[in-house]
Amino acid sequence: MPPVGKKFRAAAATIDRARTYPPREAVEKVKSAAFAKFDESVDVSLNLGVDPRHADQIVRGTVVLPHGVGKKVRVLVLAQGDKAKEAEAAGADLVGPEYVQKIKDGWLDTDVIIATPDMMGQVGQLGRVLGPRGLMPNPKSGTVTMDVAKAVKEVKAGKIEFRVDKTGNLHAPIGKKSFTADQLYENLAAFLDAVMRARPSAAKGSYIKSATVSSTMGPGARIDMAEYR
Repeated sequence: MPPVGKKFRAAAATIDRARTYPPREAVEKVKSAAFAKFDESVDVSLNLGVDPRHADQIVRGTVVLPHGVGKKVRVLVLAQGDKAKEAEAAGADLVGPEYVQKIKDGWLDTDVIIATPDMMGQVGQLGRVLGPRGLMPNPKSGTVTMDVAKAVKEVKAGKIEFRVDKTGNLHAPIGKKSFTADQLYENLAAFLDAVMRARPSAAKGSYIKSATVSSTMGPGARIDMAEYR
């Protein structure tokens, strides 16, 4: 294990790892402990009381964070005709069916891909490329739709997708160090609310077993979920 730097040790000393903090205080602790010179991302990590091996216990969904994630998102819309024009007018960075071939040729310079249903016959061929990278359009996440203008605007406004991994953990960004504590808290609350709404009916017992908020380089602060609820 590599040695921990002085700056990290000093930051970690400001957070009591033996206790849990009310959500707003946890965010404030992490924000004040972030020490890197760049604008660190602030993320939340959850351990859920579900078994993702069972299809009826998979947790997934989307949420529009009130203040976005502090990152410019490049959006590709795979559409043609009038729908392509709607996507361009809504602010999509890249539009057109020709990007299907470009992706086949190795191009992947985008953060989110939205597609109209009529394009899915071609997009389906890209599953092995887009799936592992989390870029495959999906009706459940709102990225396969005829209302491309609404989808583009939501993504640009801060819409993120979340899905539990095979170990029952779930991670998501909630902003940047430069955000105010109120902005981070409101984003965190919106995310936790969305995860609570996505609770599978098959999940028994404690649902969110633990929650931690942290910055890219800094220490994490555990959230008191009982206080949140």
